[in-house]
Parts: sequence; structure tokens; C-alpha cells
Amino acid sequence: MARKTSEAATRATAPKPARPARPTKGQGVVLLSGGNPQIPKGHGDAPVQAYINALQDWKQAVVRRIDVLVVKTVPGVRKAVKWNSPLYGMDGMTWFLGIHVMTRYVKVAFFNGKSLDPMPPVDSKTAHARYLHVSEKEPLDEAAFVAWVKAASEVPGEKM
Repeated sequence: MARKTSEAATRATAPKPARPARPTKGQGVVLLSGGNPQIPKGHGDAPVQAYINALQDWKQAVVRRIDVLVVKTVPGVRKAVKWNSPLYGMDGMTWFLGIHVMTRYVKVAFFNGKSLDPMPPVDSKTAHARYLHVSEKEPLDEAAFVAWVKAASEVPGEKM
């Protein structure tokens, strides 16, 4: 009985092991889980480009291509970074598309994706959203993506 109490006391007073440092790239940008960069929130192209530039490997090329296609498809699109995710909208207050980097894929959220025909392929727990996952093994179908972006930009966005 005394031994169990002694072991419990030792565990309670033993220092916890230090958490490993999060990986970083570039000028002090912290990469969160999945390689998603921690970028200060802000409006405009500059924070979105900072997000893209902080990405690593194939994810950077994918997100850069997505950004180019959105800008080309929707002239005058507004951009922002909130919650470490680039957002795209028409008025700078509501958003039709967001990007978040995961470990094995880039998740493109169409916030009103259930109103699109055809809908993006991946369902969501939220009422109106649908997702597109882009990975090294499943590259971006640019024609389908451009059609979804065009249609999504024409429906009311989500306030975030």
C-alpha cells in the first residue's frame, strides 16, 4: 500500500516532458498541424501570399494554382486570412471559398457548396458546405474547380 502511494507521489511531482517545438519555415512562420502556416489575420492579397509562401512542398504549388485560378475566374475577388486559412469573397465581409492545409491534402471549402450543381464531392457536417480535397495523388481538376468557383461566387457568401 505504501509503495503505491510513493509511486503516485513521484508521478505527481515528476516534471512533464517538454513538448517538441513546432516546425517553422522562413522568417519565423510557425507551421501548425498538417503544415498549415500560422499567419496573422488580415485583408487583401498580402496575407494570402504570405500564407502561400510559408507552405511546403507540393502544397505550396497546389494553393498557389488555386489562388491564380480564383483570381482569373472571379475578377475583383476579395481576399483575407482568418483562422490561418485564406478566404475568398465578393464584398470582403462574406466568403464563398476557403483553403486549409491538412497533412495529406489541401481542403478547399465551398461554404455554400450544397447549392452548387454538381456539388463538390466531399460532404460536410455544416449545413451548406461541401469540400474538395486535392492531394499529390489526386491532383486538381481545373475545369471542375473553375466551374465551382464561378458558381460559388454568384451565390450569397457566408459571414465569418
